[in-house]
This record gives sequence, structure tokens and C-alpha cells, in this order.
Amino acid sequence: MIPEVASFFENLTKWQSELKLLQNYVVTSGLVEEFKWMHPCYTHHGKNVILLHGFKNYCALLFVKGALLKDTENILIQQTENVQSARQIRFTDISEIKALEKTIKSYIQEAILVEASGLKIKKKKTAAFYVPEELEAAFAEQPAFEKAFNKLTPGRQRGYLLHFAKGKQSKTRIARIEKNTERIFSGKGLNDCTCGLSIRMPNCDGSHKTLTK
Repeated sequence: MIPEVASFFENLTKWQSELKLLQNYVVTSGLVEEFKWMHPCYTHHGKNVILLHGFKNYCALLFVKGALLKDTENILIQQTENVQSARQIRFTDISEIKALEKTIKSYIQEAILVEASGLKIKKKKTAAFYVPEELEAAFAEQPAFEKAFNKLTPGRQRGYLLHFAKGKQSKTRIARIEKNTERIFSGKGLNDCTCGLSIRMPNCDGSHKTLTK
């Protein structure tokens, strides 16, 4: 176990046993253990294959190209609509992991084969996503706002487009755009940390809620 991963497990206050068991399943598969994005990451010839994650309500084994797995047991979860490639297997108790040991190891081996074969996800381009007319209007009113939006990474752009488009009423879409205008000008994604306290940077983990007003 590399020092960064050892420190990760030592500092866990939740899901320690569950994630350690998952780690054991992964490292025995032959993948190389690394530490990326503040989490244990497992690679094949330098390519990311699997990550271990712990969340408030569950821990997860994340397959970077999970969308390409057959998922014969129908257990893979797409975390959000904006995630095109990665898929999770979620757990809330160590007994669930033990019960699925053979399946988990089978999925890990399939993920390795997918990466080794060079298969790639054909991702939907940002230009193919629906742009609400309220956002187009905001761009027309503030060219600098459109410029800031276009400077965002494709993933961040898609996140905002999906979020804005979900508003059923025009006033809701406008409110969402106005609420996130400053965030977009700052180059931040919808779920990026803006307070600087998150331990899951660049993602927000709710640490801003501890700030005193």
C-alpha cells in the first residue's frame, strides 16, 4: 500500500472496513495502486480503471469506463445524468460486499479487459446538448458571460446545461442561471467547491455549511 493510500484509510471516519475490503479485491487483480483526486485509484499501464469512493450514505467502487461493461447483474449506477462514462457499484454495509465478492471480482476483470482492448466511450459532444432560450438570452445580454461559459471545460458546460434545462418553468430556468452566473464567471462547475474547505477538491463536500455567517 502506497503512503498516500495508507494515510487515506487511516483518516477515514466512515466506511473504513468496507473500502479496505474493496481495496483488497482490486489490488489482487493486478492493477497498479495510485492516489489521484484525493482517492485510491487503480490503473492499467497508466490508464485509470477503478477508484474507491466514500460518500455520506454509501461507499462505492467506481469503474472509469463502466458504461462499456456488460453489467450482467444490473448493479452499475450512473451517478448523475452528466456522467457519460463512469459507473458505480454502491454499498452500505460490508456484508453486501462479501455477498458480491465473485461478481465484483468479475466486473474488475472485465474493466481491465475493456481498458486493455483500447475501447473508448463515444461521448455526446457539448454542442449536442439543449441550450435553453433563457441562457441564450443571457448570453445576448452579456457577451462576457457567454465567453466565460465557453471557457469552462466541456464537462462543466454540460453540467450547467442539464441543470438549467431541468427547470420546468421559464422563471425557474432564469433563477438557476442568475444564481450560477457568478460561479460561471469564476470558472467553477456546478458542483465545484467555492469556499476552499472541501477535502474532495475540486468537488464540494458540503464544508461550506460549517462557515459562520
